[in-house]
Amino acid sequence: MARGRLLLGGSPRVRLTSAVVATDVESARREWETAYRRLGESAREPGSPDGIQRQLRVVTEELRKRVGSTFTLRELVDEYGRADDWARDAIADRATHPGWLSSFAIVEGAAFHLYSRGAVDYEP
Repeated sequence: MARGRLLLGGSPRVRLTSAVVATDVESARREWETAYRRLGESAREPGSPDGIQRQLRVVTEELRKRVGSTFTLRELVDEYGRADDWARDAIADRATHPGWLSSFAIVEGAAFHLYSRGAVDYEP
């Protein structure tokens, strides 16, 4: 039986899963950081719509409802996987401006970046 466990992965598989989870979290954090940086760049452009800040607030409010105030980065990444639908709907209902879909991905990622700072396991 022990030999079968080694052939099927045994305990090393647990370490691989942990590495995959850590990589998944780090990948999402890089996406969020990039979106946050792009949001800052777009805010400095002439004619930048004020609606982007409203969108950011709306997504952040929804995050607070869905994730709460005590959460891990893993939980936030899991919610990020579901966010396209609910974030788009929330913005469409409360914070649209002309061309809002073109900034949607940036706003969504930036909101997650800012919210991630409140994770219990956050490290800069």
